[in-house]
Amino acid sequence: MLKALTSTTRAQQKIESASPRTLAASSATIAVLQSNSLPALVQRDLERMIVAGELPAGTKLNETALAQSLGVSRGPIREAFRALEESGLVRLTKNRGVFVRQVSVEEADEIYELRAILDEYAGRKAAQTATRANIAELQALVARMDDAAARVDLDAYHRANVEFHDLLVKLAGNAKLLQTYRRLVNELHLYRRATLAQEGALPVSTREHHAIVERIAARQSIQAGRALFEHAMGSRTRMHSVRSAPAAALQAAAGSGRTKR
Repeated sequence: MLKALTSTTRAQQKIESASPRTLAASSATIAVLQSNSLPALVQRDLERMIVAGELPAGTKLNETALAQSLGVSRGPIREAFRALEESGLVRLTKNRGVFVRQVSVEEADEIYELRAILDEYAGRKAAQTATRANIAELQALVARMDDAAARVDLDAYHRANVEFHDLLVKLAGNAKLLQTYRRLVNELHLYRRATLAQEGALPVSTREHHAIVERIAARQSIQAGRALFEHAMGSRTRMHSVRSAPAAALQAAAGSGRTKR
């Protein structure tokens, strides 16, 4: 994807002779580049690979190899590394390099507790401020989770799940809260995928998300907040149950996103 975007000059040279379909695709590519800096596109690609488990926790990131793989110079890679460190996905160690961040179970416990408190606040605010359009958007995301759960598509479920919680926090209308929350989510990404990969976890998670939206739609502020608090703490409990079979769980988190048919 990124390599295709970096070849925009060649695409522009062929625009005059392109078919309408090709012209539309080229215009879309150019629009993406115009609205995003190259370091931001590199960051997005690396973030996707980390969250998907393609770059596992503890992996040392090689600047030169990544630049060659993504078809860019080393400058955008360095800028992306700095942004990823700020977002909590990598750590920069002096004289050693850049590594995909590893979070201990003890630290994950603390993050889940903090996230539960923030989720409770966000749920209360959402029940007070969400518009009909906001609620419809939340319902659409839950429908995507239902569909992904039915297909046992962990990748699709994880994406919709992250979007759901991100939207809830956005509805609180607090930029600092959103920034803090996103960093916590990034730090927990591997554990969250592992808990979702557990047998029977997806149906439990979807039921909890349905209950959350129902309470928000009913303007039940306290109940919505409590449902979100318990949802986060339930994820923490599931994280600990994964520890009984860590190798299998982490393998599932990294590679079980394929749809079962």
